[in-house]
Amino acid sequence: MTTNLSVAGTRPGPRRFYVGVAVAVFITVFLGFSRTYFLKGYYGTPELSFLLHVHGLVFTSWVLLFLAQSTLVATGRTDLHRKLGVGGAVLAGLLLIVGTATAIMRVKGGRPSPIPGVPPLSFLAVPLFDMVVFAILIGAGLALRRRPDTHKRLLTLATIALTSAPIARLSFVRPAGPPAFFGLTDLFIVAMLVYDLSTTRKVHPATIWGGLVIVASQPLRLMISGTPAWLAFAGWLTS
Repeated sequence: MTTNLSVAGTRPGPRRFYVGVAVAVFITVFLGFSRTYFLKGYYGTPELSFLLHVHGLVFTSWVLLFLAQSTLVATGRTDLHRKLGVGGAVLAGLLLIVGTATAIMRVKGGRPSPIPGVPPLSFLAVPLFDMVVFAILIGAGLALRRRPDTHKRLLTLATIALTSAPIARLSFVRPAGPPAFFGLTDLFIVAMLVYDLSTTRKVHPATIWGGLVIVASQPLRLMISGTPAWLAFAGWLTS
């Protein structure tokens, strides 16, 4: 994460907004995984495998880094922000590897789908597409790191793309299935659209195209998840 501040980017509005999004993402992740990870000792949930512990550590580190980077930009510490950006790029790569491996190993280990009634091989499309979307957005964001307004939006959207998993595990969301947890994820994108319109009277291209990547991937993964081609591919991955 190597956002440089433009003159416009130093105003209080942008500072508050992006830090606010980072805080909201952190709260969402904590609430979604509180029973199974953060407060599992309190709730007495089953022990996690080593890979799941690594998965939790890596993803939590990313969310904390995202919050730290947003705060550093908001407080004018862009020098430290750029230095941490190198580590952020490495962490993003590790997140993709661990996230993909965890999704596959959960199915190989015979763990049930988080969504009642959805076969594990079909559900595998959800986390794997999360990784594809994250890779696209984070790759574009890092490539465009010298364009601060674009960079910060793409990295924010890349992080938002990961929030479907914790949202899906909220007790009041789980029974409603994908329409609910994807819809709630998209509220973060709506907030970015409203922010752009209220501050510049137009929507930034990065918000449009990055948001479309996330939103378009949601019905796409559901459409293909039950097809013979996907089931054969998923079966091959987990065999």
